[in-house]
Amino acid sequence: MKHKLVPVAAALLTALTSYNVAAESATDILTDGWEVHGYGSMNFRFNEDLQSFDSELGKPDYRTAGTSGKSANQIEFVLKKHTEFANGVYSDFVTRTEYGNGDSFYYTSSGAEKANTKAQLEIKEAYVALGNLPYLGEGTEIWAGRRFLNRAAGILTGEFWKQSSGMGAGFEMNLDSGHKTGIAIVAADPEAGFASEDRPVDGERTTVSSLDLYYYGVKALGGSFDFDAKLMTRADEALAPNDADSGFGVSVTYNRDYYGLDGWSQTAIAYGEGLGTNRGVNFGGWSGAWLEDSKSLFFTTYGVLNISDNWQMGTELTYWAPKDMDWGLTGNGTDEVTRYIFAARPTYKVNDNFRWEFTGSWAVEDLNGNQWGRKDSATDFYTLEAASVFTVNADYFGRPQLKPYVTWVGTSDEAAAGAIGITEAGEKDQFVFGVHAEIWF
Repeated sequence: MKHKLVPVAAALLTALTSYNVAAESATDILTDGWEVHGYGSMNFRFNEDLQSFDSELGKPDYRTAGTSGKSANQIEFVLKKHTEFANGVYSDFVTRTEYGNGDSFYYTSSGAEKANTKAQLEIKEAYVALGNLPYLGEGTEIWAGRRFLNRAAGILTGEFWKQSSGMGAGFEMNLDSGHKTGIAIVAADPEAGFASEDRPVDGERTTVSSLDLYYYGVKALGGSFDFDAKLMTRADEALAPNDADSGFGVSVTYNRDYYGLDGWSQTAIAYGEGLGTNRGVNFGGWSGAWLEDSKSLFFTTYGVLNISDNWQMGTELTYWAPKDMDWGLTGNGTDEVTRYIFAARPTYKVNDNFRWEFTGSWAVEDLNGNQWGRKDSATDFYTLEAASVFTVNADYFGRPQLKPYVTWVGTSDEAAAGAIGITEAGEKDQFVFGVHAEIWF
């Protein structure tokens, strides 16, 4: 009996051993390592009184362009741990730390910089992605965590018009056709980081959520199209009667060369209602501040033209028209604002390490009803800037670089000067002088 069991036991041991070897081989790590990427923007600037100041000169509201960001020291590090396994599966662990975004003070070496928590070192992204899982198929990826999903921004205004920013999870697939499709749910708390009676931290929350559907890379008309749709909802606690508790947004993006010329361009049109009023597909904690009847149309087109070996030019045209919101213009939730801006930045490459850069913009803000104390419903805003750029690569997007610059901003209405941060009383324009250091890596 004992001799008869030996072959059976040996066979069973062999089967188990071979299974374990196969399993270990499939999950053997082929490559494993860290990637470090990031961004740095150090803006040393003064107004006419040789004073640091806290204004972005209207840039976030599509009023101006130029080197007018107020962050004195904005630093981001993206750390990515990428691991590939023998069976084709991969994993990514991605974190993004950020410091100084929105802080305009110039700190010195007196010890701890701050007694408050504004723009401290923060973890802005942290998520895990798994790709090519055998039961989901090659070219698929699932992820979960805190993420900036599918971001897009104008090249001269710098404003993100498309993103989903918050905690979430999603599934994405790269198709054999070259297209990419995905579905995700992302959520954010408008109360997060604020403590006041109307924004309770530990009380009732008004979490906003977005179901994102996207399909990218459809080849047509000499370029490619990206399609986004977002269905949004909000927890109903602490809502005022007219506050939006749902909404949607859609956008179509067209990517191609520079309108038939050498270069590249991106053109998008978006529409949103309710919670989706912020340019349709710009979702985050800010999405909760809209009424149920709010709606908006958004259009933008921007890109870089390669004119010659020495000349390049970036341009942006953006239009945004939100309506039926409560911005305090009329006081009855029927406010309308139409904003549009055209900006251009020609650059001249002197040699591989130096270029001249010039920026100009013209914007109009048209108000409906109460005119915020302005003489006319429509107000013009202007930007002119000249800069000398010292860089390791004098291409339009060559970085790192040091850029001494002088900027002039102005408005047609003295009452609007304060809205863009012009500090001199009674003046409609202002000069800014600075040196901007910037690096992408």
